[in-house]
Amino acid sequence: MNRSDVPPPGWIMEACRLIDETGEGAPTLAELSEAVGVSPYHLQRKFKQVLGLSPREYAAQRRLDRFKAEVRSGESVSSAMYGAGFGSSSRLYERAGETLGMTPASYGKGGAGARIGFAIADSFLGRLLVASTDRGICRISIGDDDGELIEDLHREYPAAEIGADVSGLADNLEAVLSILSGASGTAEALPFDLRATAFQWKVWDCLRRIPRGATMTYAEIAAAIGSPNSARAVGRACATNPVAVAIPCHRAVGGDGKLRGYRWGLDRKRKLLDGEAGTTATDR
Repeated sequence: MNRSDVPPPGWIMEACRLIDETGEGAPTLAELSEAVGVSPYHLQRKFKQVLGLSPREYAAQRRLDRFKAEVRSGESVSSAMYGAGFGSSSRLYERAGETLGMTPASYGKGGAGARIGFAIADSFLGRLLVASTDRGICRISIGDDDGELIEDLHREYPAAEIGADVSGLADNLEAVLSILSGASGTAEALPFDLRATAFQWKVWDCLRRIPRGATMTYAEIAAAIGSPNSARAVGRACATNPVAVAIPCHRAVGGDGKLRGYRWGLDRKRKLLDGEAGTTATDR
């Protein structure tokens, strides 16, 4: 049995339940420790090892998840805010910048109020779409048909104001194409506007550190971010990556070195890796 298949201790599930049942005033580490009967040090270390987040980070993420679920179901932003356990709007907006990629009100309305421009160009993988808000790139997708790429963007942000912006995105599009081809450039210099959990950020940051031409297994990435039992969660974080190539999830492979699922198709994943193996350029 792989370590990633080992079920977590029952006290971790109990700690999660206790956190889930509270609002903004989540139990302290000491309170959780006393409730589940393990030392604070062991609780903190094992909790993060299994879930990829500390108890405090888990509590913050659960509050945000509740907020997102409530606004999607039709609740007003203020009602969802208090229902999710945010004691004030300032607490919610502090989290919004790093996790929603737009204001809570805009997110709750399917991107309403957000302006998203896009540009499409040819690449050796097919048609490549780069979309951006005023804050930065929010989506990079690959496909065979421009119409399907645009429809996918509308599905992600159904209430946003979306339109072609070839001239405004020329520099970003050129930079992404340059990174894709290995000619020059680095994703570190690009502005992004992404929604992500704390765990996803850790995985994506690790992916960006993998040198061009190299790969890491999901288990190796899990270990690198301090969560050795979370290989499956790493796979999910790769699958939800919204900016192909810039965050190189194609460099994540199975434990046997074989290619696993890729949002844009295994053939494209193979082409990307073969192309990178043939160049000395790196993303560092």
